Amino acid sequence: MTLYTILPIESVLHGMDEMEKETYVELNLNGIMMQVKPLNGHQASIVRLLSCNPQDFLNPQYTPGRIIEFQPVGI
Repeated sequence: MTLYTILPIESVLHGMDEMEKETYVELNLNGIMMQVKPLNGHQASIVRLLSCNPQDFLNPQYTPGRIIEFQPVGI
């Protein structure tokens, strides 16, 4: 991406290194890979599906923003 501006680069990027980074986790739920944002130990919010199956995207159960519950499995 190219940004054309008359502002100095320091002004444009000011505070960028202080921004809080979102932490996302990849999760396999019912055979569907998805990227989720953990809310607590057993709940997460769906960010996006990583599936190749078009039918998964049509399932309202896996809509982005939906809160899901899961049981974490230790490695």
